[in-house]
Amino acid sequence: MTQVRTVERVLRAYRTVEGAGVRLYRAFGSYEVPQFDPFLMLDDFRAQRPEDYLAGFPTHPHRGIETVTYMLHGSVEHKDSMGNAGSVNAGDVQWMSAGSGIIHSEMPKPSKGRMGGFQLWVNLPRSHKMMDPRYQEITRDQIPTVTPRKGVTIRVICGSVQGVKGPVRDIVADPEYLDVTLGPDAVFSHQVREGYTAFAYVISGEGTFDPKDGYQVNNRDLVLFGNGLSVRGLSSGRGFRFLFFSGKPIHEPVAWRGPIVMNTTEELQFAFREYEEGTFIKKGA
Repeated sequence: MTQVRTVERVLRAYRTVEGAGVRLYRAFGSYEVPQFDPFLMLDDFRAQRPEDYLAGFPTHPHRGIETVTYMLHGSVEHKDSMGNAGSVNAGDVQWMSAGSGIIHSEMPKPSKGRMGGFQLWVNLPRSHKMMDPRYQEITRDQIPTVTPRKGVTIRVICGSVQGVKGPVRDIVADPEYLDVTLGPDAVFSHQVREGYTAFAYVISGEGTFDPKDGYQVNNRDLVLFGNGLSVRGLSSGRGFRFLFFSGKPIHEPVAWRGPIVMNTTEELQFAFREYEEGTFIKKGA
């Protein structure tokens, strides 16, 4: 089987407001979620105006998921119930496995007038929803860059390209997270495990993932791929940059409200009751 994955859907990121009033673009995170299993949400918080993001994301809980923050410009200052504090700076990645529960805050800060990045939510299966919380904090110089062919540059955050592995390891969903930049008229070709969910989110330039029809996608377009063993992309004369993701579906029921994702309504209600009663954080977390 050498099937190149076809484009199943193209979605346009839409404006929404989160946190204490942060204006951002949501690529998906609502009715589309079943098609993106094990991924739950992708937010794009690139912004030009400080008033769009300075209110930030004050103290809030997470349970049952992983949150992945990737910064392009500026930084996000964070602190949590485990006593951790620090900054995710431009080019850095923070892969947080909330597991049994964490309470934290995330406050965006500009650098030289610029701020922007992305946050991906990854579901945890029932067997890992109550795992101990942990962080994998990766600085920009720890992320390898691969150039598989002329005009193609790939930052490997998670997964593998030509035998080069990304620094984020041991994630239950067996995900890939690549930052791909194509020069003018360049070709991206990448193998993907059959049965895994795969999608791309365009962050600049223009190109196509459907050579047959030649449908062009550009900034803030999200492309969901059908099944197959590889993905192929072609840039236009303007070049093309996109984030590429793949992961192993969980195939479990999702009970979701705000920052907590469980398998049943009863588990969800119990989690919020624990949060209200001050027993949300487990021993050792």
